[in-house]
Amino acid sequence: MPRKLDLRSGRPVWSAFRAPAVPTTALARDAKADVLVIGMGISGAMMAEVLTADGHSVICVDRRGPLRGSTSATTALVQFEIDQPLTALGRMIGKASAEQAWRRSRLAVSNLAGRIAELSINCRLSRAPSLYLAGTALGPSQLRDEAEARRQAGIAATYLAPAPLAARFGIERDGAILSHGNIALDPRKLTAGLLLKALERRARLYAPVEATTIEDSAKEVVVATRGGPTITAGHVLLATGYELTDIVPAAAHRVSTWAIATRPQPRKIWPGAALIWEASDPYLYARATADGRVICGGEDEDFIDEERRDALIAGKSLKLASKLGRLFPDLDTRPDFAWTGSFGTTTTGLPYIGAIPGHPRIQAVMGYGGNGIAFSQIASEIVFAAIAGSEDTDASLFAFSHRQQRHKQSLIT
Repeated sequence: MPRKLDLRSGRPVWSAFRAPAVPTTALARDAKADVLVIGMGISGAMMAEVLTADGHSVICVDRRGPLRGSTSATTALVQFEIDQPLTALGRMIGKASAEQAWRRSRLAVSNLAGRIAELSINCRLSRAPSLYLAGTALGPSQLRDEAEARRQAGIAATYLAPAPLAARFGIERDGAILSHGNIALDPRKLTAGLLLKALERRARLYAPVEATTIEDSAKEVVVATRGGPTITAGHVLLATGYELTDIVPAAAHRVSTWAIATRPQPRKIWPGAALIWEASDPYLYARATADGRVICGGEDEDFIDEERRDALIAGKSLKLASKLGRLFPDLDTRPDFAWTGSFGTTTTGLPYIGAIPGHPRIQAVMGYGGNGIAFSQIASEIVFAAIAGSEDTDASLFAFSHRQQRHKQSLIT
């Protein structure tokens, strides 16, 4: 069952903001439901909410408890821009598929914003433009090509030369792509809000509960838990984040990342509080919080063990603060918060969503890369359709069955 990881360390900035408490109970006896959701982070919360809204009986379990895994470590830049630029993704999976993946990601961010408004969840959502800055991976000419590729796909994008970039945003770079339609939010407040909505509709939330084995048949899935009780469900959704269960194919590779947050300084936030992402390797990204802090992350490295990852927090924090200071010289970039986490990546930057091959009643959500929250929204739409007996028109873009095909294409190109 889940491969246990120390998913995060340090002190994430979200500890400065109170999230609503999500009550759970102990699993004292065997239980049944239409759907069992394993994991009570952002992906599990989205699934629980949408399924209970449709009248399904839902059980959620988590070996830690709600909001205690990777969700608290995310920096929550909810962007539709996929880690892999559209031009590069087109070379990997074909132009038409790449364009549709980008369009679906953009739709997901819009749908999530509407969903939050409809449910009246106070997660301090703000709409913000985004800037994709020229860097070591993509220079000005490549950014111009990328902006044109997005426009051809029906995704608005404006290339900014150095002069207008400096005039509008106070950023001295060789160029940038300006986009609109992204959001920033508090991930813990959002996750708690979704779980509480599901709870209102009689979802049952059990924690701490560790699933140990999964046995599926043509009609049902039986999950054993540590301590004795079993849960029987028509469908099981694995929303365990980067703690993959043995039944799920592993990611291409794992990565460690680091982040800092400054003290509140709302008067020094750049115009529009634009979400910042840099076309470099290693990249830098930044956003503002509702109270005027600046979150900055990056300095990713191929996975190293958790102890060494944690030991690098101080040094990586200084590097991030220094890079942020070069980007915004007027900011006080000294970290008020510093933390680290591990996540998975794929060659294409796309998630894997859907039924596990050979196990049609077991769905999995693997939202790799920097678009985890947007990918969780896509997953809630695709898996909801599958459990309802229909098929999302984009399901094949993210299906596990396309995994090997994508890998072969990326090797060829």
